[in-house]
Amino acid sequence: MSHASTIAAISSAPGAAPRALVRLSGPLARSITEGLCKHGGLSLELDARRSVRARLHDGAGEQPVIVQWMPAPASVTGEDVVEWHLCGSPPLVSAALHCALRAGAVLAQPGEFTRRAFENGRIDLTRAEGVLALVHARNEDERRAASSLLLGGLSGRVGELREQLDDLRALCEASLDFDEAETGGVPRADLLDRLGSLGESLERALAWECARESPLGLPRVVLAGRPNAGKSSLFNRLVAGTALVSDWEGTTRDALSATWATPGGDVELWDCAGTDGGGTGDSRTNLGAADQLARDRAHELLRAADLWLWTVDISSGLPDLGREFRAHSEVAQPPPTILILNKADALSAESLALTETDAAANLPLGIVAVVAASSTQGLGIDSLSGAVARALAGDASQGEIRALSARHREALTAAAAKVGEASQLLGSGAALDLAAHALARATEELDSIQGRTTPEDLLSRIFARFCLGK
Repeated sequence: MSHASTIAAISSAPGAAPRALVRLSGPLARSITEGLCKHGGLSLELDARRSVRARLHDGAGEQPVIVQWMPAPASVTGEDVVEWHLCGSPPLVSAALHCALRAGAVLAQPGEFTRRAFENGRIDLTRAEGVLALVHARNEDERRAASSLLLGGLSGRVGELREQLDDLRALCEASLDFDEAETGGVPRADLLDRLGSLGESLERALAWECARESPLGLPRVVLAGRPNAGKSSLFNRLVAGTALVSDWEGTTRDALSATWATPGGDVELWDCAGTDGGGTGDSRTNLGAADQLARDRAHELLRAADLWLWTVDISSGLPDLGREFRAHSEVAQPPPTILILNKADALSAESLALTETDAAANLPLGIVAVVAASSTQGLGIDSLSGAVARALAGDASQGEIRALSARHREALTAAAAKVGEASQLLGSGAALDLAAHALARATEELDSIQGRTTPEDLLSRIFARFCLGK
């Protein structure tokens, strides 16, 4: 499928870095690049696939660029593709992108590069889903599961199954006009043996997909904050837990988890050691080995979270929210975050109202809700539970990713059921065309995995979860 538009986007991670990448795909990718980039003072002439150092004229000056030219159809999207490898200064990268847009490109929508690769037959839907899962992987288990999908582990298995189904259907349909004793007929016993082998192959593919799926299923919600903010007390209140609680800083060392039922469904709630960013601001100048291990585990959990419950102690006044949140952001890129104004029972109603007003006026970016709470009095617990449900419903990428494997399993199970139906029909002496029809339905189930028959609304929902530049 060809597209009339040429899309462009920054395809590297946001922020400063040694290198950054701007990618263009479409019919104008070559002419835009040749018009903006010069090599040795001369305009580029891109013909065969090549990589060349050049100078990009971004409208305000020149910047060095490595141009990677990949003509259609042997490119990631199946279209003409150009990548500009630039110095990773955000202003320079932004200037380069806007230069491409002024020259005729349009800003790519989330997932549009991958969708064009899918529509042009460069990848099937399982590999596209692998890209999505890899982008959102939060830990090594999820990265491994996504990589297995991206590298074609399921795609290859489905392709082999589809070939077996096509062969069986062809044999059934070719035998319709013949008796088994005639030259053109295929004995039913042979067809049944083939169906048995196909059923076993489907079972192996289903077992592989079940084993591939990351063991983490529920959304991960992590209590974040400085030591002694009251996180463990909140954990105990929310899930009837038994986390050790003390006024001594650093009491929590072991990370604890429990299932928490919220109005939006169960989540995995974690309590871990308090952090202050990288640990440099800790009141103790030297962390012991156990304390450091606890902090390292907390940082790991923060990086893998779907939602932070950032807990601050307001019993002695509101801390510097911006400074404290920046310190935690140095540990991990914050996901959507709920600010909990904890130990609110220590304040009068008037003082609490003023504190909430001050907090609302000084919220860092990324805070999706503010809840005043008290674990001892149960204040704000219902409000917090509802806020968590709304926050997770509003960021459904992980939910969509968790649904990918379920979709694959359902289709493989349905295909196996249709193969079993065909086997029963043949074993009972039913007409071959009925068995062939059941096999055709099994093929449709496999085609839905690869995207050949996937409804447009499902495709749109999947690709909408991608980030820009992918």
